Amino acid sequence: MKLNIVGCTGSMSGPRAAASCYLVQARGYDEALGKERLWNVAFDLGPGSFGQLWNYIDPSTLDAVVFSHCHADHMADVISLHVHRHWGPARGNPPLRLFGPQGLLERIRGVDGVGEEEDYASDFTIVTLASRVAFTVGPLTITPAEGWHSVPSFGFRVEGPSEDRKGTSTLFYTGDTDRCQTIVDGARGVDVLLSEVGFTSDETVEGIHMDGIRAGGVATDASVGRMLLTHIQPWTDPAILLAEVRSMWDGPVDLVCAGQAYFF
Repeated sequence: MKLNIVGCTGSMSGPRAAASCYLVQARGYDEALGKERLWNVAFDLGPGSFGQLWNYIDPSTLDAVVFSHCHADHMADVISLHVHRHWGPARGNPPLRLFGPQGLLERIRGVDGVGEEEDYASDFTIVTLASRVAFTVGPLTITPAEGWHSVPSFGFRVEGPSEDRKGTSTLFYTGDTDRCQTIVDGARGVDVLLSEVGFTSDETVEGIHMDGIRAGGVATDASVGRMLLTHIQPWTDPAILLAEVRSMWDGPVDLVCAGQAYFF
């Protein structure tokens, strides 16, 4: 599997990166084509991310988009995706599967400024997620895990072929969440934990984001192989978050940046 960091700024687009968007790619067999190909799944489409996605793939080749929750900083660029599929180069393609929490369709309508007459059926097939109910996209098996956020949210365990094609690799993306047992359980034993760290420990509110201490605790409790830190606010000093994480986690940890790729 390959993880591409398309956008990673917390809560908004920032001066160095778009908002949250992570492109997972893996090679696998396509029954419709009768051959192997590269599969492309985007996790979240925050502001500015759809334009950046063009630097990685032709957006027409997306196989699915998976939304962790319906806050604008994780899904607002779905409108750009819709324009591309309805009026642009992807016009006429089969509907693209969009996976997300209950209410995703209504949220898209709200961002788009349209009413109930718009169902997007010619462009999208909207699938409602359920915690611990796995689904597949090509060679990838994706299992949602309920998070603890201010709106319904999910993290995702992603299992797929390893980069050397000799086995299976695992990734867990937390989405937006505070530390909770369902996220720990979902991440247990994964090779890579892509974890939000939206707060520092100076912020004491619960049920929205993790600080570095809580994120490091998740990594330790879940016995993950490696941590990647994302969703950092543009005004936050990343060194503070690294120090907090390392107070709880003694394994490898990196701060992600837009444009980075990870193979595992």
